[in-house]
Amino acid sequence: MGLAKYAAKRNFRKTPEPEGRKTPAPGPASDPIFVVQRHQASRLHWDLRLEEGGALTSWAVPKEPRNEEGLRRLAVQVEDHPLDYAEFEGTIPEGEYGAGTVSIWDRGTYRPIERTPAKRIVELRGGKLSGRYALIKLKPEMEEDRNWLFFKLKPKNRPESHVPKT
Repeated sequence: MGLAKYAAKRNFRKTPEPEGRKTPAPGPASDPIFVVQRHQASRLHWDLRLEEGGALTSWAVPKEPRNEEGLRRLAVQVEDHPLDYAEFEGTIPEGEYGAGTVSIWDRGTYRPIERTPAKRIVELRGGKLSGRYALIKLKPEMEEDRNWLFFKLKPKNRPESHVPKT
């Protein structure tokens, strides 16, 4: 998506959010980061952000993400955020886009397993969320559709006898 939409929605003279002008220092290759921020805005939600292509691809998740297999959460894709947003905690002032309190709920690194325009399979390694997770676009044939499902997958190579029956 790029960061133009991010910048267009914010007045950086009023909001403490990062402008995204910092360029990460080159260093050894490492796994990309993820962050989940609890955002008490007009409605409480959690912002899931995955480092992809020099930015944070972002989804708003209306219900708290869980570490339980198969528990599906709606995830609405929003504009990309700059990488330095992964460290942001603070209060966005009233009258500004996203007004409310932002705090880091979970963070860590992840390993990309599969990435297409309509699917992300990742292995998260965070303090609260860990394991293989999927983001699946609900209407992949509609490019403008922003609704995805976010859920934890069953571990690979787990014997079927240990899979609970529903």
